[in-house]
Amino acid sequence: MALGSNTKFYETPNHPFQGERIAAEGGLLGKYGLKNKEELWRAESELRQYRREARDLIGSAGGDVTVAEREGEEFLSRLQRLGILGSEDTLDDVLALETTDILERRLQTVVYRKGLANSTSQARQFITHGHIAVDGRRVRVPSYKVDVSVEDTIEFASSSALTDELHPERAEEQ
Repeated sequence: MALGSNTKFYETPNHPFQGERIAAEGGLLGKYGLKNKEELWRAESELRQYRREARDLIGSAGGDVTVAEREGEEFLSRLQRLGILGSEDTLDDVLALETTDILERRLQTVVYRKGLANSTSQARQFITHGHIAVDGRRVRVPSYKVDVSVEDTIEFASSSALTDELHPERAEEQ
């Protein structure tokens, strides 16, 4: 089946009017500079997929976690490459992941954490305006998942005006 333009890659909450959940979502939107709740719901859906895959691996191994980890080595290494899991983490750690673990690996968050922007909102603006390069290539997608191996190569694009250290929008040096 071909994917249509109406295919969603996230699930909305089952109970849309829960005050506690709405407040928690609002806090995450502000902390990570997300444009709307759809971006948060995508991260939550991605987390659900990871958990489902871990449960399926454990279930197919009859509950034996060591056998499941052998079968799921590729899955675990993918999560480790993305920085969602540490090098010593196991399938049990996948089941304990939080939405914030996914949000921390977004380019927008990494740019802010590296000190290239004063806020997550400014990081989003720098990215969408083409001022940020990853491994020498300009990236304009704030939700881009940053591999651990290229995290140190994130910088201002060579053609960006922000490469000038005296540019007024540059983050203040700490």
